[in-house]
Amino acid sequence: MSAMLGALVVVAGCASAPPVQPDIRPSVDPPRAAHTEVVPIRPVHTRSADTATGVTVEHLRYPVPGGHPDPHQNWMDLYLPDLTPPPGPSTRPVRFPLVILLHGGGWQSRIGASTFSGFSRILAERGLAVLNVEYRRVGKGGGWPTTFTDVGAAMDHVPAVAARYRQVDASHAVVVGHSAGAQLAVWAATRAHLAPGEVGSGPRFRPSRVFSLAGPLDLRRAVALGDHAVIRVLGGTPGQVPSRYASVDPIENIDPTIPIVVVTGTRDQVVRPELAERYVAADQAVGGHARLVLLAGQTHSSIVDPRSSTFGVLVDEIVQAAGTPAG
Repeated sequence: MSAMLGALVVVAGCASAPPVQPDIRPSVDPPRAAHTEVVPIRPVHTRSADTATGVTVEHLRYPVPGGHPDPHQNWMDLYLPDLTPPPGPSTRPVRFPLVILLHGGGWQSRIGASTFSGFSRILAERGLAVLNVEYRRVGKGGGWPTTFTDVGAAMDHVPAVAARYRQVDASHAVVVGHSAGAQLAVWAATRAHLAPGEVGSGPRFRPSRVFSLAGPLDLRRAVALGDHAVIRVLGGTPGQVPSRYASVDPIENIDPTIPIVVVTGTRDQVVRPELAERYVAADQAVGGHARLVLLAGQTHSSIVDPRSSTFGVLVDEIVQAAGTPAG
């Protein structure tokens, strides 16, 4: 990773709001991650001189457990770069590294995958195959367990997509999630350790790397800080449905073998940077290599806004993590 974004950066001593749910189980504070620093990011253009100019979009549906998908929500758009072979003697077909995007919106129906259409196109213009995933959310048939089974089913459909579109290289796929989508992305990447019968257990596909963008990666602490969206998607507080939190809370299901880049803005008032710091410290405590990156001056939504001064750096890092097209 570049020195600009790849370094571990953490803010220590974040203030905590008083708990708003009296039945929250007290949690043990994880050790602090090292290297306290906030890194200001310089603007970087999102396109390079060798950027692909043509992008095609394929609208795909994925099957869900039980065989009753919602055609308006159980879908994914596949963005493919220009298929023109690069100059040179090679006659091998070009294969594009895969990035999977999971949008945010508090697991609720008011925000959908269309908000990541521009993000998807920008990444495809940089030479990546991109799957922009839609899933059922609270208010439109989602919630517990449907939102999670949908995301798990979408991830498990990736090998079928790669088999149909041979130009897609899913061997080292990167999953990128924002806000609630970041929680889903980290959960989807670490669900191999779930017990049989748990929601999402027995995955048929696992990404190689995760980017969490402003993700609530400590759900119990998020509820204690007043995040009622967590309660709505899981159908109760940690005291009411403890097994659900134990099954899908990223900080309770750490897999130190999965590299995770945890990105958040220093001005995020929706998902406090404290949650990112706690997750990274917990991951490091068990031998993981999670990185916490605080983007100076950025808010919850601005870190995924193409107009922000740090968005270009984020795109560069995702492109670098995914790799370059093979040919």
